[in-house]
Amino acid sequence: MKKIIIIGAGPAGLTAAYELLEKSSDFEVVVFEESNAMGGISRTVNYKDNRMDMGGHRFFSKVPEVNEWWEKILPTQGCLPKDYTELKRDATVLEGGPDPEKTDRVMLRRNRISRIYFNNKFFDYPISLKFDTLKNMGFGTTVAVGLSYLKSVFFKREEKSLEDFYINRFGKKLYSMFFENYTENLWGRHPSQISPEWGAQRVKGLSIIAVIKDMFLKLFHIKSDKVETSLIEEFAYPKYGPGQLWEIVADEVKKLGGQILTGSKVTEIIKDKDNKVTGIRYEHNGEVFQAQADYIISSMPIKDLVAGMNDVPRRCADIAAGLPYRDYMTVGVLVSKLKLKNETDIPTYGNIVPDNWVYVHDRSVKMGRFQIYNNWSPYMIKDAEHTVWLGLEYFCNEGDEMWGLSDFNFANMAIKEMVKMGLVDAENDVLDFHVERVKKAYPAYFDTYEDMDQLREYLDTIPNLFCVGRNGQHRYNNIDHSMCTSFEAVKNILNRTTDKSNIWNVNTEKEYHENSANS
Repeated sequence: MKKIIIIGAGPAGLTAAYELLEKSSDFEVVVFEESNAMGGISRTVNYKDNRMDMGGHRFFSKVPEVNEWWEKILPTQGCLPKDYTELKRDATVLEGGPDPEKTDRVMLRRNRISRIYFNNKFFDYPISLKFDTLKNMGFGTTVAVGLSYLKSVFFKREEKSLEDFYINRFGKKLYSMFFENYTENLWGRHPSQISPEWGAQRVKGLSIIAVIKDMFLKLFHIKSDKVETSLIEEFAYPKYGPGQLWEIVADEVKKLGGQILTGSKVTEIIKDKDNKVTGIRYEHNGEVFQAQADYIISSMPIKDLVAGMNDVPRRCADIAAGLPYRDYMTVGVLVSKLKLKNETDIPTYGNIVPDNWVYVHDRSVKMGRFQIYNNWSPYMIKDAEHTVWLGLEYFCNEGDEMWGLSDFNFANMAIKEMVKMGLVDAENDVLDFHVERVKKAYPAYFDTYEDMDQLREYLDTIPNLFCVGRNGQHRYNNIDHSMCTSFEAVKNILNRTTDKSNIWNVNTEKEYHENSANS
C-alpha cells in the first residue's frame, strides 16, 4: 500500500485526503497540520458561542464538481433560516433539503451584500450605476469619473503593474477613489509596485462595461448564464461558518481510514539522489519525528516548503526565500447596537445595515474591512436579535508594529477606529472582544514572485511532489480553486501522471467562464 503524506488541513489538504480515500483503497493517507484547527484560513473560531469567520468566505463556484462536492458534505437548506423567515426575506431552498432550525449539517443560502465605506457614505461593491451612487459622488465627481473612464477607453496603458490594470478598466479617477488606497493598505505596497497578474486573477472580467451590462440585465429582469464572480447576489454558507464544513470533512477522512495529526509542524522535506521525495521530518510536542512517503501533497507555503528541502539549486532557493506574504489580524467585537443606519429596503434584526462585509476606504484609519457576522448566518451569534458581532480586519506583516501589539492594545486601537468611523456611538457600546492572528494569509505578487515560473519548473522536476492550494502554489485562490488543484493532483496520482500543468493551470483563465447555472 502506497503512503501519501498531505501537508496542511486547509481546504486543499482535506479535499485531497477525502478524494484519495473515496476513490481508491490503495493508499494510506496521513494529514499533518501545524495547528489544532481544521480549515486553515477558512476555519471558524468559536468565542463564547460567538463565531468568527477568518476573512469572510462566501461559498460560490461555477465549477459543477465543486458544487456537487459541497452539496454532498452540507446539503442545501430545504427551509429558510430563522432570520429570513421572521423578516420575510427570500433565498433559494431545495425541496427535501434540511431545516436549519432542526439540524446543523446544512448549507444556508444568503443574500450577498458588500459595500464600500468612503467619506462616511456607502457605495455598492462593485461600484454600480444607481442614483444613490451618483448622489453620494456628487455631480462634479461623477462627471470627472466619466471623463476619466472615457480617456482610459481610448488611451490604454501598457499593463506593467496593478495600477495600470485598474486604470485601464475603471479610469484614473475611480481608481484613485476606490482601488489605490485600499490596495496599498491590503498589500503594504503601492499598486504601481504590484504585478497586474493579481488583478487579472481576482477581478477577471469585471470592468465598467460589466457593471453597465449587469445594470441593464437587472433593469429588464433578464437572467444571464454568465455572471462575474464579484457581481453575484446569493452565495452558500455553512450554518456555523466555513470551518464547520472542513471539520465535517476531517471527520469523514477519519471514517474512511485516514489519519490527521494536529499540532504537527512539518520542518523538512527529504529527497533522495534521484530527486524524489521520500518523507518528512516534523515537530510534535517538542520532539522531532520522521515519516516516510511515496507521495507528498503540499499546501504549506512554498517559502517554507523549499526552505525545508535538501539539494535545492541556489537560484530556486533564493526565489522561494523572497516570496512575499501579507499577514492578517482581526478583532471580533460584540456590541449592543450599531450607529450606522439601515437606509436600504432590506429588513434585518435590529434594523442593522444588511452587509456581509464592508471595504473601508477611509485614509484616516488603518482598518481594511469589517464583517457583520449576523448577516452571514444568525447561528454564528449567541444572541443575534439583541447583539451585533463584528469582525474588524487589519492587514499587516508578521513582526511589524501592529503585529507586536498586545491583544488588549490592538483591540483598543480598533475600537477607537470604530467610534471615529461612526460604527458605534461610544466605546462603552462594546460588550466583549476577541483577537485572532493569521500568518501568511495572502500570498503576494511582488519581489521574487516575478520569477515564480522558474521555481515552479524546478518543483515539477520532483515527480512525486504535488503543490496545491493558495499557499501551496503561492496564488491568491478562492476555496473552490484551491479544491480544484487537489482534484487535479489526485487524478494525477491515480493515473500515475507526472505532468503537473493541469494542477498549475487551475484559475489562470482570464474570465471565470464556467456555466453559472450550476452555482
